[in-house]
Amino acid sequence: MDINYLLQSSAQIFKEQLDTDRDGKVETSEIVGALAKLFGNKQGQPNLGSIISSMQNGGSQDLMQLASSWLGKGQNAPVSGNQLEQIFGHDKIAAFAKQLGISESTALNGLQEAVPNAIDKASPNGTLADLGEQLLNSVGGVSGAIDSFGKLFGRKS
Repeated sequence: MDINYLLQSSAQIFKEQLDTDRDGKVETSEIVGALAKLFGNKQGQPNLGSIISSMQNGGSQDLMQLASSWLGKGQNAPVSGNQLEQIFGHDKIAAFAKQLGISESTALNGLQEAVPNAIDKASPNGTLADLGEQLLNSVGGVSGAIDSFGKLFGRKS
């Protein structure tokens, strides 16, 4: 799975949730950058594997079931805003919303579709084996992914 496709797909889903009036005020490239930070590890690199690992090993049966659903080949189980805050932490959700200039509740609403979709698409065989580092490195890191999306949508970085 190509990181560009993964981030673009997730950003598009988020944008559809956010931009219900279709006025296009939030650019896809902005969402991609915010998602890359949200999905990032302490070094700032997207790492869906660590997200799933924390869901599976955090002691919450609900989060373990969500992780299994998103990795599996069936329908993705829906995630609540509270569960997203458990997964990412309130501070990361707040930073994501601030980066996009939206409310935290609006951010959570959009992420309820985008996060399961990202993990589902990144795990076509039910595993995220080496996804984060391998895919990100293929495009030159976070800045390379953001630059690629900017070019894709005719924007300069």
